[in-house]
Amino acid sequence: MLNLERGKKLVKLARAAVENCFKSKKLVIEKTGDKILNEKRGVFVTIETYPAKKLRGCIGYPYAVLPLYEAVQRASRASAFEDARFNPLKKEELDDIIFEVSVLTVPKPIQVKDPKEYTDKIEIGKDGLVLQNGPFSGLLLPQVATEFNWDVEEFLENLCYKAGLTPEWIYDKNTRIWKFQAQIFSEKDPRGEVTETD
Repeated sequence: MLNLERGKKLVKLARAAVENCFKSKKLVIEKTGDKILNEKRGVFVTIETYPAKKLRGCIGYPYAVLPLYEAVQRASRASAFEDARFNPLKKEELDDIIFEVSVLTVPKPIQVKDPKEYTDKIEIGKDGLVLQNGPFSGLLLPQVATEFNWDVEEFLENLCYKAGLTPEWIYDKNTRIWKFQAQIFSEKDPRGEVTETD
């Protein structure tokens, strides 16, 4: 678990990584001596419009492949400029967006004998999900189900869509699903106070 001060640091790193790209045109990784932030962790950076809170970009690392401070900065830049669902962020948008950092636990496989058991093993608002079937994969953060008021079945359906599959693939014998939790830190308003959300 990260304390709020470290959460604030990560959100500031996320915003700075994007703002600095408009100055230097390249990603300059800001380092930190904080041992906790140097640990490898999975993380996603979400950019939303303010005050409408519409998604503007979201990219990250499901698994712990980079030190947390570096993963946040790389994910932030990718969310701003490389999310294929959106046009690259423009400099004039910086005052109208908020940054959210989700630090992930290690995804753990959900063990079931029958896919119908998934609904009993997933908690809305707490669990995020990863699905994989051959070359198809998708991830949804815990807060997504809450934001859209999905139940577990709708969460699983949309996880399939995210992976480029239709909902019946939940029942395919080659489908694997993992769950994880996230600590979420976000700006209340552009460049504003950073809080941890439940």
